[in-house]
Amino acid sequence: MIQDPLKPNNSSINAKSNQKIVQITDITKNFELAGQTIPVLKGISLTLEAGEFAAIVGPSGNGKSTLLNMITGIDRPTSGDVFVNGQNLKKLNEDQLSGWRGKNLGIVFQFFQLLPALSLLQNVILPMDFIGELKPKERRERAKYLLEMVGLEDQMPKLPGLVSGGQQQRAAIARALANDPPLIVADEPTGNLDAKTSEEVFELFLTLSNQGKTVAMVTHNEDLACRASRRIEIINGLIAYDGTCS
Repeated sequence: MIQDPLKPNNSSINAKSNQKIVQITDITKNFELAGQTIPVLKGISLTLEAGEFAAIVGPSGNGKSTLLNMITGIDRPTSGDVFVNGQNLKKLNEDQLSGWRGKNLGIVFQFFQLLPALSLLQNVILPMDFIGELKPKERRERAKYLLEMVGLEDQMPKLPGLVSGGQQQRAAIARALANDPPLIVADEPTGNLDAKTSEEVFELFLTLSNQGKTVAMVTHNEDLACRASRRIEIINGLIAYDGTCS
């Protein structure tokens, strides 16, 4: 077992606490299309605490991915406030957002988004290169630790195109954890995977949540959504349900 350079005691993720990682207050989001204003989010407020695993569900086109884009700062609300890990995102310009995002967010996409010319190991090292808080040797050791954690210890030198979709997604999760962010945001992370592999990837998110990471995941898979600690249903730009399936 390779030890995580960021955590000498090998406890890479903080235990659960009551810390508020995401605080959204009455956000709206409108888009302009062909001279018309199209409201997508219509006044959403929610809080996610450390260690919560929130599955965001609802019909296509009702605002789920837009809500994730508000949380990541990829897009900005028309009105309302978004605080992530204590930072009001609307007070950051685009350059500041980019640096903030690298330290505070891990993003996992449906189609993996690994750089095809880099090995899995190099893909995981890359976010640490952007931040520059670890020495090069420490970055490499942490990347090895994370790939081992997601079960890819034998695949590290391979290019993404030479491993399976499930292995690519696990590598993408390792990459999302590279800078030890408090929040993992995933947009349909199992949507391109078979049932068995989807289960394996979902179990990784469960493990991360149990260890203290906050996870916000958009999914169309109701079976998986009901196994998260919280199910948030978005319909017509509003929260229609927020709770558990039981």
